[in-house]
Amino acid sequence: MKNIELRRLRCLAALALAASLAGACASAPVEGPSPAVLEALAPTGSLRVGLYPGSPTSIIPGDGAPRGVGHDLGASLAREAGVAFEPHVMKSNNEVLDAVKAGRVDLVFTNATAARAEFIDFAPAALRIEKGYLVPAASAAQQAGDLDRPGVRIGYSKGSTTATELGGLVKHASLVEQPSIEDAIRALREGRLEAFATNKAILFGMSDKLAGSRVLPGRWGEELIALGIPKGRAAALPYVTRFSRAQQEGGAVRQAAQRAGLRGLVPDNE
Repeated sequence: MKNIELRRLRCLAALALAASLAGACASAPVEGPSPAVLEALAPTGSLRVGLYPGSPTSIIPGDGAPRGVGHDLGASLAREAGVAFEPHVMKSNNEVLDAVKAGRVDLVFTNATAARAEFIDFAPAALRIEKGYLVPAASAAQQAGDLDRPGVRIGYSKGSTTATELGGLVKHASLVEQPSIEDAIRALREGRLEAFATNKAILFGMSDKLAGSRVLPGRWGEELIALGIPKGRAAALPYVTRFSRAQQEGGAVRQAAQRAGLRGLVPDNE
């Protein structure tokens, strides 16, 4: 009788466990996007992701597969949504932003500023990156304050928010717009700029191409980098937000950042 009762209790326990597991699975279904979400997310049937070269937050072309957090997240989102991944690589971030405004791309991974929020709906920030300065080898500057002098020319990317933000910090140096990252590197090399200001992920990548150049210590701000979709497609935002959070919690964002060699992240304890 004891053996029969023991078997009965084991069967009941097994049934209870099975029911518990079934309930847990039912409470967290893995669902693809609805037709309405797909139409908002990828109206052409492909996910067109706006990217620009030279930034590990976007795309770094080269031998083998491209790298970049924006590139990798875009490819993953397309795969999860069941649509083709269509990277649109443009010369500069300014061109990417123009493409978002015109609806020529469906997804970006960029600095989530108030100005850009006027034409982009953003998911929560996935990365925080320090902003700073890059100076060429011949520069005597040791810290940011050394640059704010008459005659010093500080470059910034066309279409970025750097000029607006630095306008309240820099009182004596001149701010000079640059069409692209490559143009800025040439200007630093040729002595047409004394410094370049942007996020440190880009600055460290530029420094690798400019012998003897240095990213100055400290930071004058930070960028909150997030996935965004064009305004007018609100149906897709909850899906993109859920995807972004899952990528962060699962470690995919950090892995993509490491693969791209991204440096200059704000420490996790800040």
